[in-house]
Amino acid sequence: MITPAFLKKGNKIGIVAPARKISLQEITPAIKIIESWGFDVVLGKNLFKSKNQFAGTDKERTDDMQEMLDNKEIKAIFCARGGYGTIQILEYFNFDKFIKSPKWLIGYSDITVLHSYINSVLKIETLHASMPINFANNNNKSLELLKSTLTGNKLSYKVNAHKFNKSGTAIAEIVGGNLSVLYSIAGTKYDIETNNKILFIEDLDEYLYHIDRMMMNLKLSGKLNNLKGLIIGGMNDMNDNKIPYGKSAYQIVYDIIKDYNFPVCFDFKAGHIEPNLPIILGRKISLNINKNVIIEFMN
Repeated sequence: MITPAFLKKGNKIGIVAPARKISLQEITPAIKIIESWGFDVVLGKNLFKSKNQFAGTDKERTDDMQEMLDNKEIKAIFCARGGYGTIQILEYFNFDKFIKSPKWLIGYSDITVLHSYINSVLKIETLHASMPINFANNNNKSLELLKSTLTGNKLSYKVNAHKFNKSGTAIAEIVGGNLSVLYSIAGTKYDIETNNKILFIEDLDEYLYHIDRMMMNLKLSGKLNNLKGLIIGGMNDMNDNKIPYGKSAYQIVYDIIKDYNFPVCFDFKAGHIEPNLPIILGRKISLNINKNVIIEFMN
């Protein structure tokens, strides 16, 4: 895997919106925070465009991302927010210049489609972390670790024990992101590669039965067969029907993976929760699950 260059003061960071629309007011706190870190912020030319729920037309959103991918002066690209829409324009991106001069791509949720393609196909690391829409409400830990990771500091976590954890150790690349988005790209050329990897998943605002459906897809497609490990982040604000499903999201996941022989960590604080801890996707990590969980990102 290729690691993009870490950031230095004075570097330029681009902000684009490949999915849902955004306003200047919503990301002004993030601009101020990023500038306080010593970086220059460059906004996409079409960043505040609007077409229905999207941040402009397909072409406007594509043009903004393409400009940031191609511009050598831009050393990292923040996706302003998630929502839905990145998958609509993914096929239009040209990554030729990005491959020659890799830079950090930062985001989560809907941005999972970019993480999957850049990790699995281009073999370049990306950063699953908070986005500008969230900065005003992020706690200090989320933002401090985001800055620290972008500037090259070592990343490691100690996670509390959880009743559904499965003990064990593993060293492998970590891949993944939002479970619903991973489900949406299953069977496409942007599909995630899980063989001999550690998979991270998280989700928000899904029906419980649909969590089961998506986990069954991972099982029946063979994506769990050769996993080295599994990390489950936030699974919050779930929905149920009038007739209760009868299980929590974590219980659903556990019942499907309990018979596999790989270590499993539940309740890792990443995703649509606070703190939203950064994860370097594509990076090899050491996962050690005993009474507590130790996760170390390797150099």
